[in-house]
Amino acid sequence: MSTTQKSSGGFSSLVSAIAIAVALIIAIIVYKFIFGDPSNFIDNDPNGEPLEGNYLGIVYKGGIIVPFLLATNFVVIIFTIERFINLAKAKGKGGLNSFVLKMKELLKSKDVSGAKEECDVQKGSLAAVVHAGLTKYETVQNLTELSKEEKVDALKKELEEATALEMPMLSKNLVVLSTCASVSTLIGLIGTVMGMIKSFAAMSSGSPDTAQLATGISEALINTLLGILGSTLAIIFFNLFSTKIDQLTNSMDEAAFTIVQDFSATK
Repeated sequence: MSTTQKSSGGFSSLVSAIAIAVALIIAIIVYKFIFGDPSNFIDNDPNGEPLEGNYLGIVYKGGIIVPFLLATNFVVIIFTIERFINLAKAKGKGGLNSFVLKMKELLKSKDVSGAKEECDVQKGSLAAVVHAGLTKYETVQNLTELSKEEKVDALKKELEEATALEMPMLSKNLVVLSTCASVSTLIGLIGTVMGMIKSFAAMSSGSPDTAQLATGISEALINTLLGILGSTLAIIFFNLFSTKIDQLTNSMDEAAFTIVQDFSATK
């Protein structure tokens, strides 16, 4: 049985749900009391027009959909920070490539104990996988009842289990970012459609209400902007974190291959 400990963490499902709820509450408060502050509007009337150049008042006029769009953007920011922190922990100290090269040198000189000490110093997901493999390396090396092929298979299995244990923690909460990338655009589209409905309603009478027409168009564009902003941020950071995870995974595979090859070469 594998005794490997997970090296990285992250928000649990409950904490993630709470974080999303908190983001929505904060968004409502920001919309109501910051964007909707009377000082942002002519005659201190939130029902009136925003002051010229006052973007807080302009965004407030985006309507009831704006708090949901703000919440989506806040969720993206929260989980982006969470992933930055935990992937930094998962990476450990120093560069991944330099650590793998160091492992190759130590194994080439048959210094397994030294390699394990380097893992304790480096820490992180890669070090956890390598440490598990090296521990198994030492264990199976002294098992005379197993054939060489069985020892290699046992070593491979340990490395696969250690890698499988780390992967869920690395990719945790990325689904939140990918969901926000889609949901933000859709919520923004709802706000856009609502604004356009108001605009067409203003033109439906014999004498178009230009003020209502402008308000509807403004509402549509504000929601479009916030929706695109949230989606863009989510896509950028999702791809960034996916790249970091791929780098870690490739380093794990390379280190595992090195350990197995070195063990296979021993007599």
